Parts: sequence; structure tokens; C-alpha cells
Amino acid sequence: MRTLLSIAFALLLGTTAAQKAPVQPAPPPAPAARFSTERLARIDKMLQQYVDENRIGGAVGFVLQDGHVVYERAVGWADREAGVRMAPDTIFRIASQTKAITSVAILSLMEEGKLTLTDPVSRYIPSFAASKVAVRNGDAVDLVPAKRAINIRDLLTHTAGISYGTDATVAAMYQAKGLGPAAGYGWFTADKDEPICVTMERLGTLPFVAQPGEAWVYGYNTDVLGCVVEKVSGMPLDQFIRTRITAPLGMKDTQFFLAPTERARLAAVYMAGSDGKITRAPDGPRGQGAYVDGPRKSFAGGAGLLSTAQDYARFLEMIRRGGALDGVRILSPRTVALMTSNQVGTLHSQTGLGFGLGFETTDRYGANGMDSVGSYGWAGAYSSTYRVDPDARLVIVFMVQILPNTTDLGRKFPTLVYQALEP
Repeated sequence: MRTLLSIAFALLLGTTAAQKAPVQPAPPPAPAARFSTERLARIDKMLQQYVDENRIGGAVGFVLQDGHVVYERAVGWADREAGVRMAPDTIFRIASQTKAITSVAILSLMEEGKLTLTDPVSRYIPSFAASKVAVRNGDAVDLVPAKRAINIRDLLTHTAGISYGTDATVAAMYQAKGLGPAAGYGWFTADKDEPICVTMERLGTLPFVAQPGEAWVYGYNTDVLGCVVEKVSGMPLDQFIRTRITAPLGMKDTQFFLAPTERARLAAVYMAGSDGKITRAPDGPRGQGAYVDGPRKSFAGGAGLLSTAQDYARFLEMIRRGGALDGVRILSPRTVALMTSNQVGTLHSQTGLGFGLGFETTDRYGANGMDSVGSYGWAGAYSSTYRVDPDARLVIVFMVQILPNTTDLGRKFPTLVYQALEP
């Protein structure tokens, strides 16, 4: 009895001590690398020079380290002709930066067991059941059956053989179906008066340009994935992305189409002449697009979104942190690791760049400027670009609107960020 009382008393003391014990502070974050203020000023000088020389209308540069803003500048004009200055919250057409977000949507469905990476696309889009490949035979083009079914992994890695239909072997066939040369530079569908799955069903009847798994071919792959998201989830792609990704992350300015009341926030598109000087791009698919006025029906998972530098950096910071941000988990850490590691060997590049499930990867230092090995990113047709560097704990976003992409700022901006980084 005495022994039992002693044990009970000891347990009571332990419980009381635990209740009174101070809460242990969380371990301090890794020390932030220093940035040279003097060297960061080189970015300001370069951006302003490009504005002054009429080589860009304006731009926004945005850099996070450990989730903290270390650089943010808006220079020049969002719309020079309308007299609207560029602002940190100016909205940009991000084109192929959409691909990373759609890839996250697909992988979140994979994590729920609703699809697998080896699923044939024809399970969701029947017209892909009889895929053909265009093969040049002298002056003729032969259409041969695909050696195997295109699957979800092929689309995520751009190894399905699907181009944007502007290749000489297939351009006329794509043009006749409202794709390829009939869709701006091939990727533009914002002006189509039909849902994206209708367009992708039609795409499935057209020939592709390489056998599945045999080459890295950039094209409609992620637009196809956007349709798969709709088929699997039972909701339009814009609704899925909003409810599952952008709204939970607080990305309030990322959407497929802009309300007319927000028109003034959308940066104008410019185009460069042979002398590098810019003029305002025309209306239509090779210029301003149909992101405010138009049918507002085609939610293109490969090139359709609008966003701000701040919003997109928040999405990338979630990826950098292993799929979660501010208590909101979008993907698991292992899925993020899959996305951001090379899945295609040397099909994408033989010079140290790979491709994961939605991102280009840096596998050798020097393959992409000063990116650390393990970095990843991509760009958009309107000349925007981004990189994530886990080793340096950086998210780098550069937004500008030039179509076609003729500016070298997408390469220069990350370099000037890295050259300001100190030990």
C-alpha cells in the first residue's frame, strides 16, 4: 500500500511539474544569408535603364529568402499609353507558369487515390485511345500508330510527343481544327467559346510529333492535364484551382479571367522590333489576349492564368517548404520531391538541366546561371520567369509582358540577385 501511494505521489509531482514547465521555444530558423545593398541596387539600375531605353514598358521583380521579402521593385509603366504606373500588385498574364499550378492539381488528385501516374489519358479523354504520330517520309508525312498509350506521367514530363501544332509536319492539320497556327503562337485558347475539354477531345484526334516516352516535346501536355482534372474532380478547372490551391494559400489575384472592374490592374503587352525597341502589341491572341473581354469559357491548364509577383511567389514558397505554407498543406513532402527532381534523364537537355513533374530542374551547377544544384523553375510566353533555390532558400519571380519573348531580362534578373548574395 505504501509503495502504491509513493508511486501515485511521484506521478502527481511529475504531472504538476510538467504543467508548470515553461514552453520550450521553437528552434531558431537558419541564419539568413546577407544581401549586399550596394549590389542589389544594380538591379534597380538595370531595370530602369531598360525602361528608359524603351526596351520594356515596365516590370516587377520579387525575391523571398526564408519567406521574407529581400527585394521588391515595380518600375516603369503597367500601361504606358494609359498612363498607368507599374505597381507591386499589377496583374500579369503568366502563360506557362500556369503549368506548375495545374501539375500540383493533378498530383493532389494522385495523393487522394483518384488517379495514378501510369493511367492512360484515354481513360479520361476517349479520343486519345487511337493516338497517331506524324513521321516525315521524303516529301510526304505518314501517320503511324503510337507504340503505346500516353499516360499522365508523359504529360507531366512533356514526353508524350505532343507539340503546340506549329511544326511543319502537322501545322496544316492543327490549323484546320482551330489549334496550332490558328491559336496565336499555338498555346492560346482564352478566346475559344468552348470548355477546355472540348478542345482537348479534338486535339486527341490529331497526330503528334514523337512517340510517347521517346523525346521531350513542349506543347499542349498540361492543357490535357487540366481537362483530366475536370474529368476526375467533376468540377471546372478554375473552380478546382481556386478551392484547392489559390484560396487556401491566400492567392487572391490568381485567376483565369479578370473582372472588367479590375481591367486597369492588368499590365499591357508590348512587342519588340528588330532594334529591340517596344511598341504596344495588338489586340487578339498574339497580343493583349481575351482575358477581360471574351467568352471566358476556356480554362487552359497550360497557359491560361493571370497572377501577381506576390501571389506567384507565395505558391512557390509553398513548394519550397515541402508542400505547406502557414498551416495549409497542399501536397506531401514526398510528392514535392517527385515534382522537383529530374524524371526524364537527358531527354530535356544534355547540359545539366532536367525536367520533373511540372518544373525544369538544375542538375549541374552552371547549367542555368548561378542556380544551386536542386533548383527548379520555368517561365511564361509573355517573358515572365521564376526560380526556386532550396539551397539558398530563395524564391525569385520576375514579371514583364513582352510577346514574343525577345528580352534577355529573364536571364539577367536571377544573375543580379545571385551576385548580391553574400556568405
